Amino acid sequence: MILNTAPRFEPLSDDALATLDSGVDRLAAEVGVQFDHPRALELFREAGQAVDGETVRFDPAFLRAQAGLAPESFSMRARNPERNLEIGGDHMVFCPVQGPPFVRVNGDRRDGTMADLEQLLKLVQMTPALDTPGRNMLEPNDVPLDSRHLMRALAASRLTDRVWSGEPSSQAAAEDCIRMAEIVHGGLDDEPVIFANVNVNSPLRFDVRMLEGLLAYAGAGQALIVTPFLLMGAMAPVSVPAALVQQTVEVLAGVALAQLVRPGTPCIMGSFLSSTDMQSGSPAFGGPESAVGLYASGQVARRLGLPWRSGGGTLTASQSVDYQAGYESFNTLIAAFLAGTNVCWQSAGWLEGGLVTSFEKFAADCEILDLLQRQFAPLEVDDASLAFDAHLEVGQGGHFFGAQHTLERFRDCFWRPTVASTENFERWTKNGSLDHAARASRRWKALLEQYERPPLDEAVEEELVEFVERRAAEAGDTISVR
Repeated sequence: MILNTAPRFEPLSDDALATLDSGVDRLAAEVGVQFDHPRALELFREAGQAVDGETVRFDPAFLRAQAGLAPESFSMRARNPERNLEIGGDHMVFCPVQGPPFVRVNGDRRDGTMADLEQLLKLVQMTPALDTPGRNMLEPNDVPLDSRHLMRALAASRLTDRVWSGEPSSQAAAEDCIRMAEIVHGGLDDEPVIFANVNVNSPLRFDVRMLEGLLAYAGAGQALIVTPFLLMGAMAPVSVPAALVQQTVEVLAGVALAQLVRPGTPCIMGSFLSSTDMQSGSPAFGGPESAVGLYASGQVARRLGLPWRSGGGTLTASQSVDYQAGYESFNTLIAAFLAGTNVCWQSAGWLEGGLVTSFEKFAADCEILDLLQRQFAPLEVDDASLAFDAHLEVGQGGHFFGAQHTLERFRDCFWRPTVASTENFERWTKNGSLDHAARASRRWKALLEQYERPPLDEAVEEELVEFVERRAAEAGDTISVR
């Protein structure tokens, strides 16, 4: 977690923002949003909104008033107090890739497994640049579907001491994750300890599974990230302004529902806004439209008074850890910094348009992330940093290698890469001529060798294990968690 006090890059003029506001009002009032859940419809009906079948058309003033009930910033409690998170304001927290079904490791692309996920959790624990493992850095395809949320939550609780994200895609799964969080923390005490990322079934629809999760987490007062999934040309119109309007309506609708369930529920405006290759229909990432969408989303979120989650991250459509993966990832990540995101999802390991979690790219991305965190740290300017005594010592025409100022600071005066090479050509050749992907492979393996499992109270762990085994058995699954 870092503080980003740099000036925000805001491309939208006051007139542009006013035009977007008008578009939001019209889309919300005339087209509306579909909700595939009777309780959601009833809550909106009771709040005086126009409900026609499963479609709700909103009074725009109602949406903005509901958004105003959500806190502009809030704290999240980790089981290790040193890992507590602050969400909102100038704070930035970072989460690795979420959701891929496939893994790429040592050049092999295959289905993800629980063992792979456990290794990734260990890497998060060993990486200071990351703050939370999120929910599913990788789908463990060797675990029965009905029990995956149990296994993921148990592994996150055992292998890390950080805030994690629960499963939102059914009421039962959400309630299971909430209960497991209660076991870990000895109760929730009316404060958020887990995230839930609720994806909108864009365009303009919340499906029943995500609504079950939203209602459960809001009822428990846990942090909700309401995230439209907008690929322009597919789930949104092909213009950035139209996508921004749609994104805002979808977010406000989800936040409004959460506040009807429990006023004051901590909510985060999610943004996953990118483009589609209009020749192939495939998602495209890392282009200028993605970056502009992020810059503008930050402006809109601050105008609404909501913390916000950026969809990048280190997004790329590349199939390998190559130059394309590097520049696309950097373009979306630097945009998140310049736009002032509070929660940066997909920050390490994303490959192949989000289909693949790559261990090599995880290590490479963490280096980019660490670089930018250092780059955006406030510059300390004081008498010591001006180094006047060093000039008196060296004088004209000398060098500063042996100066007292240098000797006192040389170990940590500059950022040092953990993957990139600064060797000369002869030494690089002697050491095997390793390219960036090969060095990244070495890096993640070295981190795993240093991993130590954080302590977890034995009684708490036993209660977690018993709960997971019982709930899995009730779902008809036999799993081993001991």
